[in-house]
Amino acid sequence: MDSHLLVIGGRSGVGKSSVASALHDLLAAARVRHAVVEGDALDLAWPPPWEHRLAERNLRAVWTGYRDLGHRRLVYTNTVSVLQADDLAAAMGDDPHVTAVLLTADDATTDERLAGREHGTSLAAHQARSRAAAAALDSGAPEVTHRVTTEGRTVGEVAALVAELWLGDRSSWPTDGA
Repeated sequence: MDSHLLVIGGRSGVGKSSVASALHDLLAAARVRHAVVEGDALDLAWPPPWEHRLAERNLRAVWTGYRDLGHRRLVYTNTVSVLQADDLAAAMGDDPHVTAVLLTADDATTDERLAGREHGTSLAAHQARSRAAAAALDSGAPEVTHRVTTEGRTVGEVAALVAELWLGDRSSWPTDGA
């Protein structure tokens, strides 16, 4: 069976982690076998190990474990994952079908969400980085990337849209746990 990679990217405060969690719940309820990896956790270290491609190396190890257990669908979240989809797919080592989704929201929406988890100078720094990331992602995301706005939608609504982009109409989802 072929493997499938869903990368969910977007600026800070757009809802990547929340959507991935809701997507997990949706897929689990439908008995669709899958794994979810928060990309930030694969190379969160000081000093930053980005130049050593540690995220990709760790993804290969993590995916090998999931694949050995029969998983063929991976949901991967990270701000810039839509820009790195080819590298992430290569790291999986099994030539997956790739679906890239860029979550979007305006400054006011993300500022409000970030204010719920950041404070003081940290909030201002996160807001500035979020704006810069939004511009870079908007201009750099490949044309095949699906863009889904999160503003004015519930997390569940966004998760359902993302699931449909990835797996098609719900009636075609596998229901046997595979």
